[in-house]
Formats: sequence, C-alpha cells, structure tokens
Amino acid sequence: MKEEKFQVELNYISDKRLKDSTKVLVRELPDYFFLVAASSTGKYHPAFSLGEGGLLRHTKVAVKIAKSLFDNPIFGSKYTKKEQDMMIISLILHDGIKHGIPEDKYTKADHPLLAVEFIEKNKEKTEFTEDEVKFIEDCIKSHMGPWNTDYLTKEEILPKPHTKYQNFVHLCDYLASRKFLDVTFKNGEIVE
Repeated sequence: MKEEKFQVELNYISDKRLKDSTKVLVRELPDYFFLVAASSTGKYHPAFSLGEGGLLRHTKVAVKIAKSLFDNPIFGSKYTKKEQDMMIISLILHDGIKHGIPEDKYTKADHPLLAVEFIEKNKEKTEFTEDEVKFIEDCIKSHMGPWNTDYLTKEEILPKPHTKYQNFVHLCDYLASRKFLDVTFKNGEIVE
C-alpha cells in the first residue's frame, strides 16, 4: 500500500484524525509519484533524489528536515503541535502531482496548483476541516518560493510564501533540493 512508503513520516503526525486523512490522500496519489526522479532533467536536485524513487526520497528528506527543526526548541516552539502536523502533511503532499495527471514526461511548472486541485477533488474522502484544507493548500501553492514562473512564458503563475507556515514549508523543500546534500537511504528509509 502506498501509505506504507510514508510510515515513518505519517508517524510524525500526532493527531490521529489528521494522520488518517493524510493516509487517504497518499493512497490517491498517482503511481508515478513513487517511481519518478525528483528532477526530470537531473539539474535541480541532489544525487539521492535522482533515479527511480527519487521524488519519494526527496519528499522524505523534506519531511525529515521539518521534523528535525521542530525537534529543536528554537524552531519548534514557534508552532503549535497542530501547525507542525499541518506543515508535515503539506510536505508529504507538496510534489504529489509533479508530472500532472495524466503523467507528463517533465515536471509541470504549475504542479503546486495541480496538487491543490488533487486535494480539492479528494477532500470529501478525508476528515480535514475547510480551514485545515486551506492551510495545507496555501503551504503547497507557495512551496516553490521565488521559482514561481512558467518555464516558457516567464509569467508568474504561483504565489510566493508570505506566512511563517508557507516560508517554513518552502525552506524544508528548498533545503531538500540542495545539490550539496548527501542523504543515505537503506530499505527506502533515511539512515540516521
């Protein structure tokens, strides 16, 4: 089952209702999410996130960065436990529709908006409140930070982060994409 690929990350979510709702959405993610590389060209992500399963590994690292920061009281004390849960959920889902539906060969510039459409389409299957859905969607929409333009037209198509939650999600995704990062995986999980 798809949610088993995120067992560690789902266990970071303390609220059972939120965790169960996230599992529902993870089950609905397209199969390719678990198979493709994080970067379709190989230019924008570190070695661990390239090749088969790279997007899944990138996502796991982004969530691990968030969890590590939350465990540090300097950062973690700035957020309630629910806010932390919601940002972890946002990170689990942020690249869920990276190649679109149906799957395209390359990353879709508007993939954050496609992820939001995916959540909207499936939210009735969850127990998320409207406010929780909005929080998650707002974090996902802006996760690309300054890289918010269409590749071809150069028009701005995505919002930039402006809340502390959106900035945090962008930061975790950004750090997980740095080429100097070297994360080791064993049996699909991050080696501590």
